[in-house]
Amino acid sequence: MKDESPYNGIIVVNKPSGMTSHDVVSRVRRILKMKRVGHAGTLDPLATGVLIILLGRCTKLFKEFEAYDKGYKASMILGTKTTTADIEGKILKQIGYDQVTREQFENIMKGFRGNIVQVPPMVSAIKVNGKRLYELARKGIEVKREPRAITIRDLQLVDFSPPRVTFHVECSKGTYVRQLAEDMAERLNNIACISEIERTRVGPFRIDEAVALEDLGPEHVKLWNGTAR
Repeated sequence: MKDESPYNGIIVVNKPSGMTSHDVVSRVRRILKMKRVGHAGTLDPLATGVLIILLGRCTKLFKEFEAYDKGYKASMILGTKTTTADIEGKILKQIGYDQVTREQFENIMKGFRGNIVQVPPMVSAIKVNGKRLYELARKGIEVKREPRAITIRDLQLVDFSPPRVTFHVECSKGTYVRQLAEDMAERLNNIACISEIERTRVGPFRIDEAVALEDLGPEHVKLWNGTAR
């Protein structure tokens, strides 16, 4: 593998489900035959959608790209709570959901728009005492997490077909969509977990310009001079 960086730019990848963001980075390294490859903003293995891949000197711009607002389309399952707040976790509890109406859901969404605080989930990559929360969660350890200020710029109901509810959110960095789903369900005196999540936007980069991994090649590198802003 070459030590030099033949490309300095970015690639907007459409990450498939089942892969980690690091898996995508490793695949890009092999395809482009270069070492200096990174990503800006982790997506969970369950998640799909826009993943910004940084190449060569642009790997230094991680914080610039990470600071962008994000857009997500997600589906949640009412009446089910899991260890990971998504459908891949162990089911902890199941309850009825027939009492939840579309009108109620749309009404509680109003309270989540704007500047709010959110407690990060235990399955996040935040470090507490040098340990990432998801590492502790895997061991069954739960620790206190401090609420963080986030901004929900837009939150819209896409489809209401209980138990599945699909919504679209435009939000600041540091927003955890699975936690948003759990918090909205709690406001409805219910429980929920995420079943699907697609990142539709990172700043100006949108899903319709993202390339599938199997189609990726040097021609998809976007040259980038300066900062991400």
